[in-house]
Amino acid sequence: MSSRNESAGVKERDQSDSHPLREEGRHDANPARTNPVGARVLKAGLHGAVGLCLVTALVHVVVVFLAVAPANSLSRRYSQQIDAWVYPLFEQNWRLFAPNPDSVNRQMLARTAHTASDGSMRVSPWVDLTAADRAAVEHHVFPSHTAQNLLRRAWASYVETHGTDDVARSERAEMMQKYLRNIAAARVAGHDRGGTFDFIQLRVVTRPVAAPGATAGNHPPTPVENRLLPWWKVTSHGK
Repeated sequence: MSSRNESAGVKERDQSDSHPLREEGRHDANPARTNPVGARVLKAGLHGAVGLCLVTALVHVVVVFLAVAPANSLSRRYSQQIDAWVYPLFEQNWRLFAPNPDSVNRQMLARTAHTASDGSMRVSPWVDLTAADRAAVEHHVFPSHTAQNLLRRAWASYVETHGTDDVARSERAEMMQKYLRNIAAARVAGHDRGGTFDFIQLRVVTRPVAAPGATAGNHPPTPVENRLLPWWKVTSHGK
């Protein structure tokens, strides 16, 4: 009887001693289920960034749709906000599929002015911006889109918003005026012909396209328009 009781006591002690070990081993095998704080923050930031991208893409699609859709009450009500978002970076047109080539030849020239320390005004000679663009395109297998269309499209947008005068009557007109002014100033500064300047002036000479087979010789067609724009103040360029 005593041996049987002793063996039963040994089994009970073994079970009581092994139970904490099994529990401890179970905790060691299963780490905490909660994620670290850093991982939760990173996951929340990733979800937020994806959500922001989706919302921005949706807003962009809606705004561009309102810009190209026929005029309606919503597009007329928020016309300023739509134009501020679309122009000039997201402008939409169908000229890729239905080209509208120029029916005239335009020559854009620019000259600069700088006020000296004694108060005198120093004006530079005219710089032919159109000729520089043509030289950058001619004989190039893959000509730059910037050289082909940047200045031309800027002038077309300027005429659309200003008409026959040079008074900006809307925020978009002011934006297109600054756009054209900055392009011209950057072109002149890149050619390094105007030196240091604080003002710039543009002159646009428009000539008709000569008829096929016309014998004009070396004399270009008579200009149909010779438009002189006012002096514009620009950020100082040059050395």
